[in-house]
Amino acid sequence: MANEQITREEVEHVANLAKLTLTDAEADMFTDHLEKIFEVVTTLSEVDTEGVAPTYSVTEMRTVLREDVAVNAHESAELLANAPEHTDTLIKVPAILDEGAEC
Repeated sequence: MANEQITREEVEHVANLAKLTLTDAEADMFTDHLEKIFEVVTTLSEVDTEGVAPTYSVTEMRTVLREDVAVNAHESAELLANAPEHTDTLIKVPAILDEGAEC
């Protein structure tokens, strides 16, 4: 990406894929911000890291996990009672894609 630059059209395309509406000012701002981010990444890729051990975390904190236990797994009637709309054992949710089928 050293010689490439992100274009406003690319920003608008990605915003469209994410179902976001951008004003002209926002599209210009995001194009500028993303270009600066890519410049930093390009600069970082030029750093010699040969022989440097990867750092996965800068702290000594450990992730504390709990046992995965299912609770009330067979009480679908109670679950469906909380759903605004359902058919049989299926919960009806609104479509999120323009091309989605109507239910």
